[in-house]
Amino acid sequence: MRKLLLLAQISLDGYVADKNRSFDHFIGGEENLSFVCGITDNADAALLGRISYELLDSGWPSAAEKPGATENEIRYSNWYNSVPKYVVSGSTTKGGSANSVFINQNIPAAIQQIKETEGKDILLFGSPSLAQYMLHNKLLDGCWIILHPVLFGDGIPLFGKMPIPLSFRLVQTETLSTGVLVLRYDIVD
Repeated sequence: MRKLLLLAQISLDGYVADKNRSFDHFIGGEENLSFVCGITDNADAALLGRISYELLDSGWPSAAEKPGATENEIRYSNWYNSVPKYVVSGSTTKGGSANSVFINQNIPAAIQQIKETEGKDILLFGSPSLAQYMLHNKLLDGCWIILHPVLFGDGIPLFGKMPIPLSFRLVQTETLSTGVLVLRYDIVD
């Protein structure tokens, strides 16, 4: 069975965006994107909530064609364009880039069915409310947490209040030259 893995960038205080819904203070750059591209090499599908989908879909489909696009921008853009994107949304049911499939009913069953198909990992990008929903429904298998050395003080928390205790097992760490720490966890049943 395929694994569903969350991929999220967070601040030291656990936020995926600040109170203005901005993540401008996260450290970008080629090293960070190169690491993310290494993660996508082991995945052949994306799961997104509506907001994350709209953010990614606003730039990545055409990023490879922009003058001066870096090797990793081209690599990530090509991956994004080639994989199915499963979008969980109650308000958006069509549109966007190629290979987009919208899910708005029987979400746990639909995700379980996708996990049971042949393929590589499925990456859940950002989407805190969807990540929490996947955790509540025991569909998430692990996570990649990209921890940035910045405090937001307030904002959109990745996990928020979780009513169920969960245990995680650390399986990989990487420290980037920028001070960004990448943590890969499996969820322990």
